[in-house]
Amino acid sequence: MFVFACAGCGAHLTAPLSEVALPAHAHQKYGNGIQLPVLMESGTFAVDPEPWGPPWRRWEEIGPDEAAARGVYAPVYALSDGVPGAIVIAPGDARGTRLIPEKRGGACCGLDGADGPNMVCETCGLPVASRIDDCSLWQAVWLSPDAVHRLLVDGTDAAPLSWEELMAEGKRTPPFEPMATWGGRLGTSHYWSWSPRWEAAAGRALAHLLAASHGGPVTVPGGLTEEVFQRTLDVLLPAGPPARRAVLAGPGMSAPDAGVDIVLVPVHPQTGQTWVPAGPAASAYPVPLPFGVWLSPAFPRPHLPVPTPGAVPDGVLRDDPPPPRPHRLFRADWGTFHHTLVRLPAVRSAWLREILESLTQHMRTRLF
Repeated sequence: MFVFACAGCGAHLTAPLSEVALPAHAHQKYGNGIQLPVLMESGTFAVDPEPWGPPWRRWEEIGPDEAAARGVYAPVYALSDGVPGAIVIAPGDARGTRLIPEKRGGACCGLDGADGPNMVCETCGLPVASRIDDCSLWQAVWLSPDAVHRLLVDGTDAAPLSWEELMAEGKRTPPFEPMATWGGRLGTSHYWSWSPRWEAAAGRALAHLLAASHGGPVTVPGGLTEEVFQRTLDVLLPAGPPARRAVLAGPGMSAPDAGVDIVLVPVHPQTGQTWVPAGPAASAYPVPLPFGVWLSPAFPRPHLPVPTPGAVPDGVLRDDPPPPRPHRLFRADWGTFHHTLVRLPAVRSAWLREILESLTQHMRTRLF
């Protein structure tokens, strides 16, 4: 466990926290007027290795050589010139800070951090963090890496869970969830939607699937995985055999065979490490999925069509109807897709660059 202290006076600014992997949806902007929940679970923090937030530099200032040195291989509107290593926590885990409400940036319903740090240390007044809670943004507090330092609590840190322990815990990310908006005439309104977490995870995975395709067709397993990826892959990639085959792989599953080209594998939620297959599939291209997202298609749960009377039978996981399905096809998050694709060296190829340059058109046709 760690606490973060003010670099100016040493005052503690957080509750004790354990480090986890940065969520795939950390910088997602979702919809319009949506009330997104808190990004981080209470008691956890994550570190963004890349700079994020102001000041920003336009692509014309940076150029392809400097961008490539920073791991960006295709033109983007701008790149952050801030200090890398920002620490994100749940707002409720902040301590000893004071908000500067007038530094609200360009937000419409809350704070977006566009003006730089909007929280100061209550003891010495040093700007230490940015509170984010505007509509369509995940609620979070981002600690400035040059204004805080990490302190180990009790001289030890808990070991991360093993893959076997994660499987036993079985913590899934549901593909559908109710969304709240500010659009209702009587205040908030709700509707069932594909999960923003799933859309961000799919955006990141889709960029890797395209890079692994080498410009040819790709097939994915049936069911939920097919619903999430196949439509988009069929539009963006040419038709015709032979197709490269992607399969789900991970802990608790049989080892993929030698004919597999691509494996959809889980990312450890605490360490951020991608699960690596053994045997013939060890050379397959690994496409990362957050563990909670990967778990649902890898080990699908049966749903009964109607409630059952009496006691729940052995082996039945639920006896109520499944949640309502969204009234639209799945669309991967375009921002996460773009952010991932420009950071893959494969994007230098002409066919992938063409997909990148056509992204606005694909958004208009609701592919993303």
